[in-house]
Amino acid sequence: MSDAQNPPKSETSAESAGLAGSLTRAFLHNPLTPLLLVGFLMLGLVGLVATPRQEDPQISVPMADIFVRYPGASAEQVANQISVPLEQIMMEIKGVKHVYTASMRDQAMVTVQFKVGEDYEESLVKLYDKLASNLDRMPPGASEPLVKPKSVDDVPIVTVTLWSEEVDDASLRLLALEVLKQIKKVPNTSQGFIVSGRRDQMTVSLYPEKLAGHGVTLDQVAQTIRAANSERNAGDMEVGGVVSTIYSGGFLRSARDLQRLVVGMHDGSPVYLRDVADVHRGPNEASSLVSYYTGAAFEEIHDGEDEHVPDVAGAPAVTIAIAKKKGSNGVAVAEDVLNLIDSLKGRVIPDNVHVNITRNYGETAREKVNELIFKLFVATGAVVILVWFFLGWRAAAVVAVVVPIVITFTVFMALVLGFTIDRVSLFALIFSIGILVDDAIVVVENIYRRWLEEEKVSDNITIDAVAEVGNPTILATFTVVAALLPMA
Repeated sequence: MSDAQNPPKSETSAESAGLAGSLTRAFLHNPLTPLLLVGFLMLGLVGLVATPRQEDPQISVPMADIFVRYPGASAEQVANQISVPLEQIMMEIKGVKHVYTASMRDQAMVTVQFKVGEDYEESLVKLYDKLASNLDRMPPGASEPLVKPKSVDDVPIVTVTLWSEEVDDASLRLLALEVLKQIKKVPNTSQGFIVSGRRDQMTVSLYPEKLAGHGVTLDQVAQTIRAANSERNAGDMEVGGVVSTIYSGGFLRSARDLQRLVVGMHDGSPVYLRDVADVHRGPNEASSLVSYYTGAAFEEIHDGEDEHVPDVAGAPAVTIAIAKKKGSNGVAVAEDVLNLIDSLKGRVIPDNVHVNITRNYGETAREKVNELIFKLFVATGAVVILVWFFLGWRAAAVVAVVVPIVITFTVFMALVLGFTIDRVSLFALIFSIGILVDDAIVVVENIYRRWLEEEKVSDNITIDAVAEVGNPTILATFTVVAALLPMA
Protein backbone atom coordinates (compact mmCIF):
# COMPACT_ATOMS: atom_id res chain seq x y z
CA MET A 1 0.00 0.00 0.00
CA SER A 2 2.73 2.43 0.90
CA ASP A 3 4.65 1.61 -2.24
CA ALA A 4 1.56 2.31 -4.31
CA GLN A 5 0.89 5.62 -2.60
CA ASN A 6 4.56 6.74 -2.72
CA PRO A 7 6.03 5.37 -5.92
CA PRO A 8 9.79 5.81 -6.29
CA LYS A 9 10.83 8.97 -8.05
CA SER A 10 12.06 8.48 -11.57
CA GLU A 11 15.56 9.37 -12.53
CA THR A 12 15.97 12.76 -14.11
CA SER A 13 16.62 12.59 -17.83
CA ALA A 14 19.12 14.81 -19.58
CA GLU A 15 16.26 16.77 -21.15
CA SER A 16 14.42 17.43 -17.86
CA ALA A 17 17.50 18.03 -15.72
CA GLY A 18 17.77 21.63 -16.82
CA LEU A 19 20.91 23.71 -16.70
CA ALA A 20 21.81 22.88 -13.09
CA GLY A 21 21.24 19.14 -13.49
CA SER A 22 23.12 18.99 -16.79
CA LEU A 23 26.13 20.76 -15.29
CA THR A 24 26.04 18.41 -12.31
CA ARG A 25 25.93 15.36 -14.61
CA ALA A 26 28.87 16.72 -16.61
CA PHE A 27 31.15 17.56 -13.67
CA LEU A 28 30.15 15.07 -10.96
CA HIS A 29 32.83 12.45 -11.72
CA ASN A 30 34.75 14.33 -14.37
CA PRO A 31 38.53 14.19 -13.71
CA LEU A 32 38.77 17.78 -14.93
CA THR A 33 36.60 19.08 -12.08
CA PRO A 34 39.34 19.23 -9.39
CA LEU A 35 41.79 20.58 -11.96
CA LEU A 36 39.35 23.34 -12.89
CA LEU A 37 38.82 24.22 -9.23
CA VAL A 38 42.57 24.42 -8.64
CA GLY A 39 42.99 26.42 -11.86
CA PHE A 40 40.29 28.89 -10.89
CA LEU A 41 41.86 29.26 -7.45
CA MET A 42 45.31 29.89 -8.94
CA LEU A 43 43.93 32.47 -11.35
CA GLY A 44 42.08 34.07 -8.47
CA LEU A 45 45.27 34.35 -6.43
CA VAL A 46 47.01 35.92 -9.44
CA GLY A 47 44.17 38.42 -9.70
CA LEU A 48 44.36 39.14 -5.98
CA VAL A 49 48.04 40.06 -6.32
CA ALA A 50 48.06 41.73 -9.75
CA THR A 51 44.80 43.70 -9.79
CA PRO A 52 45.47 47.43 -9.30
CA ARG A 53 44.53 48.68 -5.86
CA GLN A 54 43.27 52.09 -4.93
CA GLU A 55 41.19 53.63 -2.19
CA ASP A 56 38.20 54.73 -4.26
CA PRO A 57 36.70 53.28 -7.46
CA GLN A 58 37.68 54.56 -10.89
CA ILE A 59 34.70 56.81 -11.63
CA SER A 60 34.62 58.57 -14.99
CA VAL A 61 33.56 62.21 -14.55
CA PRO A 62 35.01 64.13 -17.52
CA MET A 63 35.68 67.80 -16.83
CA ALA A 64 37.49 70.60 -18.61
CA ASP A 65 38.41 74.21 -17.92
CA ILE A 66 38.24 76.63 -20.85
CA PHE A 67 40.28 79.83 -20.61
CA VAL A 68 39.79 82.79 -22.96
CA ARG A 69 41.91 85.94 -22.82
CA TYR A 70 40.23 89.25 -23.72
CA PRO A 71 42.81 92.01 -23.10
CA GLY A 72 41.44 95.41 -22.15
CA ALA A 73 37.91 94.19 -21.37
CA SER A 74 36.18 94.74 -18.06
CA ALA A 75 34.68 91.87 -16.08
CA GLU A 76 31.19 92.82 -17.27
CA GLN A 77 32.27 92.88 -20.92
CA VAL A 78 33.99 89.51 -20.50
CA ALA A 79 30.81 88.05 -18.99
CA ASN A 80 28.48 89.40 -21.70
CA GLN A 81 30.66 88.70 -24.74
CA ILE A 82 32.51 85.51 -23.76
CA SER A 83 31.27 83.75 -20.61
CA VAL A 84 27.53 83.75 -21.30
CA PRO A 85 27.81 82.75 -25.01
CA LEU A 86 30.30 80.00 -24.14
CA GLU A 87 28.03 78.73 -21.39
CA GLN A 88 25.12 78.45 -23.82
CA ILE A 89 27.30 76.71 -26.41
CA MET A 90 28.66 74.16 -23.93
CA MET A 91 25.19 73.28 -22.65
CA GLU A 92 24.29 72.17 -26.18
CA ILE A 93 26.78 69.28 -25.95
CA LYS A 94 25.15 65.93 -25.25
CA GLY A 95 26.20 64.52 -21.89
CA VAL A 96 27.04 67.84 -20.21
CA LYS A 97 25.62 68.11 -16.69
CA HIS A 98 26.91 71.44 -15.36
CA VAL A 99 28.63 74.52 -16.78
CA TYR A 100 30.26 77.03 -14.43
CA THR A 101 31.65 80.40 -15.52
CA ALA A 102 33.91 82.94 -13.86
CA SER A 103 34.45 86.36 -15.41
CA MET A 104 37.25 88.71 -14.46
CA ARG A 105 39.12 91.56 -16.07
CA ASP A 106 40.89 90.43 -19.26
CA GLN A 107 39.89 86.77 -18.85
CA ALA A 108 37.04 84.27 -18.67
CA MET A 109 37.06 80.74 -17.29
CA VAL A 110 34.37 78.21 -18.16
CA THR A 111 34.25 74.83 -16.41
CA VAL A 112 32.34 72.04 -18.18
CA GLN A 113 31.34 68.95 -16.21
CA PHE A 114 29.93 65.90 -17.97
CA LYS A 115 27.64 63.29 -16.47
CA VAL A 116 29.07 60.44 -14.43
CA GLY A 117 29.99 57.51 -16.66
CA GLU A 118 30.50 59.51 -19.87
CA ASP A 119 33.52 58.37 -21.86
CA TYR A 120 36.47 60.66 -21.17
CA GLU A 121 38.01 60.79 -24.66
CA GLU A 122 34.66 60.98 -26.46
CA SER A 123 33.53 63.84 -24.21
CA LEU A 124 36.68 65.85 -24.96
CA VAL A 125 36.28 65.27 -28.70
CA LYS A 126 32.72 66.62 -28.54
CA LEU A 127 33.92 69.64 -26.56
CA TYR A 128 36.74 70.46 -29.01
CA ASP A 129 34.43 70.03 -32.01
CA LYS A 130 31.86 72.36 -30.46
CA LEU A 131 34.48 75.02 -29.76
CA ALA A 132 36.01 74.77 -33.24
CA SER A 133 32.63 75.17 -34.94
CA ASN A 134 31.82 78.32 -32.94
CA LEU A 135 35.11 80.24 -33.10
CA ASP A 136 33.46 82.80 -35.38
CA ARG A 137 31.30 83.91 -32.45
CA MET A 138 34.32 85.08 -30.45
CA PRO A 139 34.64 88.88 -30.22
CA PRO A 140 37.54 90.62 -32.02
CA GLY A 141 40.64 90.76 -29.86
CA ALA A 142 39.83 87.61 -27.87
CA SER A 143 42.31 84.76 -27.88
CA GLU A 144 41.50 81.23 -28.98
CA PRO A 145 40.05 79.12 -26.16
CA LEU A 146 42.60 77.16 -24.14
CA VAL A 147 41.19 73.82 -22.95
CA LYS A 148 42.63 72.05 -19.92
CA PRO A 149 40.98 68.65 -19.37
CA LYS A 150 40.57 67.23 -15.87
CA SER A 151 39.80 63.79 -14.50
CA VAL A 152 39.76 61.88 -11.24
CA ASP A 153 43.27 60.61 -11.99
CA ASP A 154 44.64 64.16 -11.88
CA VAL A 155 44.36 64.09 -8.09
CA PRO A 156 47.90 63.61 -6.70
CA ILE A 157 48.46 60.30 -4.92
CA VAL A 158 51.78 61.41 -3.39
CA THR A 159 52.91 64.83 -2.20
CA VAL A 160 56.46 65.38 -1.00
CA THR A 161 57.44 68.51 0.92
CA LEU A 162 61.02 69.79 0.82
CA TRP A 163 61.87 72.23 3.59
CA SER A 164 64.94 73.76 5.13
CA GLU A 165 65.89 76.47 7.59
CA GLU A 166 69.08 77.18 5.63
CA VAL A 167 67.79 77.30 2.03
CA ASP A 168 65.31 79.87 0.70
CA ASP A 169 62.15 78.97 -1.20
CA ALA A 170 63.57 79.99 -4.59
CA SER A 171 66.46 77.53 -4.25
CA LEU A 172 64.08 74.88 -2.93
CA ARG A 173 61.95 75.30 -6.05
CA LEU A 174 64.95 74.73 -8.32
CA LEU A 175 65.75 71.61 -6.32
CA ALA A 176 62.12 70.48 -6.52
CA LEU A 177 62.16 70.87 -10.31
CA GLU A 178 65.14 68.51 -10.51
CA VAL A 179 63.47 66.02 -8.17
CA LEU A 180 60.25 66.18 -10.21
CA LYS A 181 62.24 65.49 -13.37
CA GLN A 182 63.54 62.30 -11.76
CA ILE A 183 60.09 61.31 -10.48
CA LYS A 184 58.61 61.60 -13.98
CA LYS A 185 60.86 58.70 -15.00
CA VAL A 186 58.93 56.37 -12.67
CA PRO A 187 56.56 54.14 -14.70
CA ASN A 188 52.83 54.95 -14.59
CA THR A 189 53.31 58.44 -13.17
CA SER A 190 51.15 61.12 -14.75
CA GLN A 191 51.23 64.89 -14.40
CA GLY A 192 53.20 66.52 -11.61
CA PHE A 193 53.46 70.07 -10.36
CA ILE A 194 55.18 72.14 -7.69
CA VAL A 195 53.39 74.26 -5.13
CA SER A 196 55.04 77.46 -3.88
CA GLY A 197 58.62 78.61 -4.29
CA ARG A 198 59.53 81.77 -6.12
CA ARG A 199 60.50 81.32 -9.75
CA ASP A 200 63.86 82.42 -11.07
CA GLN A 201 63.54 85.29 -13.54
CA MET A 202 65.40 88.20 -15.10
CA THR A 203 63.82 91.58 -14.35
CA VAL A 204 64.21 94.68 -16.52
CA SER A 205 63.34 97.94 -14.75
CA LEU A 206 63.22 100.75 -17.31
CA TYR A 207 63.99 104.40 -16.55
CA PRO A 208 61.57 106.64 -18.49
CA GLU A 209 63.87 109.68 -18.38
CA LYS A 210 66.80 107.69 -19.80
CA LEU A 211 64.59 106.24 -22.51
CA ALA A 212 63.50 109.73 -23.51
CA GLY A 213 67.08 111.06 -23.35
CA HIS A 214 68.35 108.35 -25.71
CA GLY A 215 65.32 108.45 -27.99
CA VAL A 216 64.35 104.82 -27.33
CA THR A 217 60.74 103.64 -27.03
CA LEU A 218 59.25 100.81 -25.00
CA ASP A 219 58.35 98.94 -28.19
CA GLN A 220 61.98 99.03 -29.32
CA VAL A 221 63.13 97.51 -26.05
CA ALA A 222 60.44 94.81 -26.10
CA GLN A 223 61.10 93.86 -29.73
CA THR A 224 64.86 93.74 -29.16
CA ILE A 225 64.54 91.43 -26.15
CA ARG A 226 62.03 89.23 -27.96
CA ALA A 227 64.23 88.94 -31.04
CA ALA A 228 67.37 88.24 -29.01
CA ASN A 229 65.68 85.50 -27.00
CA SER A 230 64.97 83.30 -30.02
CA GLU A 231 66.74 81.11 -32.52
CA ARG A 232 66.18 81.26 -36.28
CA ASN A 233 67.08 79.16 -39.27
CA ALA A 234 69.55 81.22 -41.31
CA GLY A 235 69.79 78.77 -44.19
CA ASP A 236 71.99 75.89 -45.31
CA MET A 237 75.68 75.73 -46.15
CA GLU A 238 77.37 73.02 -48.21
CA VAL A 239 81.03 72.22 -47.54
CA GLY A 240 82.71 69.18 -49.05
CA GLY A 241 79.41 67.66 -50.08
CA VAL A 242 78.01 67.95 -46.57
CA VAL A 243 74.99 70.19 -46.06
CA SER A 244 74.81 71.91 -42.67
CA THR A 245 71.93 73.96 -41.32
CA ILE A 246 72.91 77.30 -39.80
CA TYR A 247 70.96 78.85 -36.97
CA SER A 248 71.35 82.44 -35.86
CA GLY A 249 70.62 83.94 -32.48
CA GLY A 250 70.26 82.15 -29.19
CA PHE A 251 68.51 82.27 -25.88
CA LEU A 252 69.44 84.76 -23.19
CA ARG A 253 71.17 82.94 -20.35
CA SER A 254 72.22 85.66 -17.92
CA ALA A 255 71.54 89.22 -16.86
CA ARG A 256 74.81 90.23 -18.53
CA ASP A 257 73.50 88.98 -21.88
CA LEU A 258 70.49 91.25 -21.43
CA GLN A 259 72.57 94.25 -20.40
CA ARG A 260 74.66 94.06 -23.60
CA LEU A 261 71.68 94.15 -25.96
CA VAL A 262 71.63 97.13 -28.35
CA VAL A 263 68.15 98.65 -28.16
CA GLY A 264 68.75 101.71 -30.41
CA MET A 265 71.12 104.35 -31.77
CA HIS A 266 71.63 107.88 -30.44
CA ASP A 267 73.98 110.43 -32.02
CA GLY A 268 75.64 107.65 -34.00
CA SER A 269 76.40 105.58 -30.90
CA PRO A 270 74.71 102.32 -29.86
CA VAL A 271 72.37 102.45 -26.87
CA TYR A 272 72.66 99.37 -24.67
CA LEU A 273 69.90 98.09 -22.45
CA ARG A 274 72.06 98.78 -19.39
CA ASP A 275 72.05 102.46 -20.38
CA VAL A 276 68.26 102.78 -20.02
CA ALA A 277 67.32 100.06 -17.52
CA ASP A 278 68.37 98.17 -14.45
CA VAL A 279 68.73 94.45 -15.20
CA HIS A 280 69.06 91.82 -12.51
CA ARG A 281 68.37 88.13 -12.09
CA GLY A 282 66.62 86.67 -9.04
CA PRO A 283 63.41 85.21 -7.65
CA ASN A 284 60.12 86.83 -8.56
CA GLU A 285 57.46 87.98 -6.14
CA ALA A 286 55.76 85.12 -4.30
CA SER A 287 52.24 84.27 -5.51
CA SER A 288 51.78 81.36 -3.08
CA LEU A 289 53.41 80.35 0.17
CA VAL A 290 54.17 77.00 1.79
CA SER A 291 55.74 76.94 5.26
CA TYR A 292 56.66 73.96 7.37
CA TYR A 293 55.66 73.65 11.02
CA THR A 294 56.19 70.87 13.54
CA GLY A 295 53.15 70.42 15.75
CA ALA A 296 52.25 68.31 18.75
CA ALA A 297 51.75 65.14 16.67
CA PHE A 298 55.09 65.41 14.86
CA GLU A 299 57.02 63.19 17.28
CA GLU A 300 54.27 60.56 17.27
CA ILE A 301 54.12 60.42 13.47
CA HIS A 302 57.90 60.23 13.04
CA ASP A 303 58.56 58.01 16.04
CA GLY A 304 61.38 55.55 15.35
CA GLU A 305 63.13 57.62 12.67
CA ASP A 306 66.86 58.03 13.15
CA GLU A 307 66.94 61.56 11.80
CA HIS A 308 66.57 64.20 14.49
CA VAL A 309 64.51 67.17 13.39
CA PRO A 310 64.26 70.20 15.66
CA ASP A 311 61.05 72.08 16.33
CA VAL A 312 60.28 74.23 13.31
CA ALA A 313 57.95 77.20 13.10
CA GLY A 314 57.53 78.44 9.55
CA ALA A 315 60.55 77.11 7.63
CA PRO A 316 60.58 77.77 3.84
CA ALA A 317 59.11 74.82 1.96
CA VAL A 318 57.90 73.65 -1.44
CA THR A 319 55.63 70.71 -2.20
CA ILE A 320 55.93 68.28 -5.11
CA ALA A 321 52.64 66.65 -6.17
CA ILE A 322 52.50 63.65 -8.48
CA ALA A 323 49.50 61.79 -9.95
CA LYS A 324 49.24 58.32 -11.48
CA LYS A 325 48.05 57.15 -14.88
CA LYS A 326 44.54 55.85 -15.34
CA GLY A 327 44.16 52.16 -14.48
CA SER A 328 47.58 51.82 -12.84
CA ASN A 329 48.18 50.40 -9.39
CA GLY A 330 48.21 53.35 -7.00
CA VAL A 331 49.95 51.34 -4.28
CA ALA A 332 52.80 50.28 -6.58
CA VAL A 333 53.23 53.76 -8.10
CA ALA A 334 53.40 55.38 -4.66
CA GLU A 335 55.98 52.84 -3.48
CA ASP A 336 58.14 53.41 -6.57
CA VAL A 337 58.02 57.18 -6.10
CA LEU A 338 58.97 56.97 -2.43
CA ASN A 339 61.80 54.53 -3.17
CA LEU A 340 63.14 56.98 -5.74
CA ILE A 341 62.93 59.84 -3.23
CA ASP A 342 64.97 57.79 -0.75
CA SER A 343 67.61 57.12 -3.40
CA LEU A 344 67.89 60.86 -4.18
CA LYS A 345 68.70 61.80 -0.58
CA GLY A 346 72.33 62.77 -0.25
CA ARG A 347 72.80 62.59 -4.02
CA VAL A 348 70.38 65.16 -5.46
CA ILE A 349 68.76 66.33 -2.24
CA PRO A 350 71.41 67.84 0.07
CA ASP A 351 71.66 66.98 3.75
CA ASN A 352 70.42 70.41 4.86
CA VAL A 353 67.11 69.90 3.04
CA HIS A 354 64.54 67.75 4.84
CA VAL A 355 61.97 65.56 3.10
CA ASN A 356 58.52 64.80 4.47
CA ILE A 357 55.75 62.77 2.84
CA THR A 358 52.66 64.91 3.37
CA ARG A 359 50.28 62.71 1.37
CA ASN A 360 50.45 59.04 0.45
CA TYR A 361 47.18 57.74 -0.95
CA GLY A 362 49.00 54.56 -2.00
CA GLU A 363 49.70 53.61 1.61
CA THR A 364 46.16 54.57 2.63
CA ALA A 365 44.72 52.43 -0.16
CA ARG A 366 46.94 49.48 0.74
CA GLU A 367 45.95 49.61 4.42
CA LYS A 368 42.23 49.86 3.70
CA VAL A 369 42.23 47.24 0.94
CA ASN A 370 44.30 44.79 3.00
CA GLU A 371 42.00 45.34 5.95
CA LEU A 372 38.93 44.64 3.84
CA ILE A 373 40.53 41.55 2.27
CA PHE A 374 41.33 40.26 5.75
CA LYS A 375 37.74 40.90 6.85
CA LEU A 376 36.54 39.17 3.69
CA PHE A 377 38.32 35.95 4.64
CA VAL A 378 37.31 36.35 8.29
CA ALA A 379 33.69 36.59 7.18
CA THR A 380 34.14 33.49 5.02
CA GLY A 381 35.65 31.58 7.94
CA ALA A 382 32.87 32.66 10.27
CA VAL A 383 30.26 31.49 7.77
CA VAL A 384 31.99 28.11 7.41
CA ILE A 385 32.03 27.63 11.19
CA LEU A 386 28.36 28.56 11.53
CA VAL A 387 27.34 26.24 8.71
CA TRP A 388 29.39 23.42 10.26
CA PHE A 389 27.76 24.00 13.64
CA PHE A 390 24.17 24.06 12.38
CA LEU A 391 24.20 21.97 9.18
CA GLY A 392 27.14 19.61 9.49
CA TRP A 393 30.52 19.19 7.89
CA ARG A 394 29.25 18.40 4.38
CA ALA A 395 27.63 21.79 3.90
CA ALA A 396 30.57 23.49 5.59
CA ALA A 397 33.02 21.77 3.25
CA VAL A 398 31.08 22.96 0.21
CA VAL A 399 31.02 26.52 1.52
CA ALA A 400 34.74 26.38 2.39
CA VAL A 401 35.57 25.36 -1.18
CA VAL A 402 33.06 27.38 -3.18
CA VAL A 403 33.26 30.81 -1.55
CA PRO A 404 37.06 31.40 -1.72
CA ILE A 405 37.29 30.11 -5.29
CA VAL A 406 34.37 32.21 -6.53
CA ILE A 407 35.56 35.37 -4.76
CA THR A 408 39.19 35.13 -5.89
CA PHE A 409 38.19 34.24 -9.46
CA THR A 410 35.89 37.27 -9.45
CA VAL A 411 38.92 39.41 -8.60
CA PHE A 412 40.79 37.84 -11.53
CA MET A 413 37.93 38.69 -13.88
CA ALA A 414 38.06 42.25 -12.54
CA LEU A 415 41.72 42.34 -13.60
CA VAL A 416 40.84 41.05 -17.07
CA LEU A 417 38.02 43.58 -17.50
CA GLY A 418 40.14 46.51 -16.30
CA PHE A 419 38.57 47.09 -12.90
CA THR A 420 40.42 47.80 -9.66
CA ILE A 421 40.32 46.56 -6.08
CA ASP A 422 38.88 49.31 -3.94
CA ARG A 423 36.61 49.79 -0.97
CA VAL A 424 33.39 49.66 -2.96
CA SER A 425 34.25 46.47 -4.88
CA LEU A 426 35.39 44.71 -1.70
CA PHE A 427 32.21 45.69 0.13
CA ALA A 428 30.29 44.20 -2.79
CA LEU A 429 32.27 40.95 -2.48
CA ILE A 430 31.57 40.77 1.24
CA PHE A 431 27.88 41.34 0.48
CA SER A 432 27.93 38.54 -2.10
CA ILE A 433 29.11 35.97 0.47
CA GLY A 434 25.56 35.72 1.75
CA ILE A 435 24.21 34.91 -1.71
CA LEU A 436 26.94 32.33 -2.41
CA VAL A 437 26.47 30.60 0.94
CA ASP A 438 22.69 30.62 0.62
CA ASP A 439 22.81 28.94 -2.81
CA ALA A 440 25.32 26.34 -1.64
CA ILE A 441 23.32 25.51 1.50
CA VAL A 442 20.05 25.10 -0.42
CA VAL A 443 21.59 22.72 -2.96
CA VAL A 444 23.57 20.65 -0.42
CA GLU A 445 20.62 20.35 1.95
CA ASN A 446 18.33 19.13 -0.83
CA ILE A 447 20.88 16.52 -1.86
CA TYR A 448 21.23 15.37 1.74
CA ARG A 449 17.42 15.24 2.15
CA ARG A 450 17.02 13.10 -0.97
CA TRP A 451 19.69 10.70 0.23
CA LEU A 452 17.81 10.25 3.50
CA GLU A 453 14.50 9.75 1.71
CA GLU A 454 15.90 7.17 -0.69
CA GLU A 455 18.07 5.64 2.05
CA LYS A 456 20.99 5.42 -0.33
CA VAL A 457 23.63 7.58 -1.99
CA SER A 458 23.77 7.56 -5.78
CA ASP A 459 24.74 9.82 -8.63
CA ASN A 460 21.25 9.85 -10.11
CA ILE A 461 19.72 10.98 -6.82
CA THR A 462 22.34 13.73 -6.55
CA ILE A 463 21.65 14.94 -10.10
CA ASP A 464 17.90 14.79 -9.49
CA ALA A 465 18.26 16.76 -6.24
CA VAL A 466 20.31 19.48 -7.91
CA ALA A 467 17.84 19.67 -10.79
CA GLU A 468 14.99 20.21 -8.32
CA VAL A 469 16.39 23.34 -6.68
CA GLY A 470 19.31 24.37 -8.89
CA ASN A 471 17.41 26.24 -11.57
CA PRO A 472 15.19 28.19 -9.14
CA THR A 473 18.29 29.02 -7.10
CA ILE A 474 20.07 30.35 -10.19
CA LEU A 475 16.97 32.36 -11.10
CA ALA A 476 16.77 33.80 -7.59
CA THR A 477 20.44 34.81 -7.75
CA PHE A 478 19.97 36.57 -11.08
CA THR A 479 16.91 38.31 -9.64
CA VAL A 480 19.03 39.73 -6.82
CA VAL A 481 21.67 40.80 -9.34
CA ALA A 482 19.04 42.49 -11.51
CA ALA A 483 17.66 44.32 -8.48
CA LEU A 484 21.11 45.64 -7.56
CA LEU A 485 22.25 46.37 -11.12
CA PRO A 486 20.77 49.92 -11.27
CA MET A 487 23.01 50.84 -8.32
CA ALA A 488 26.18 49.89 -10.22
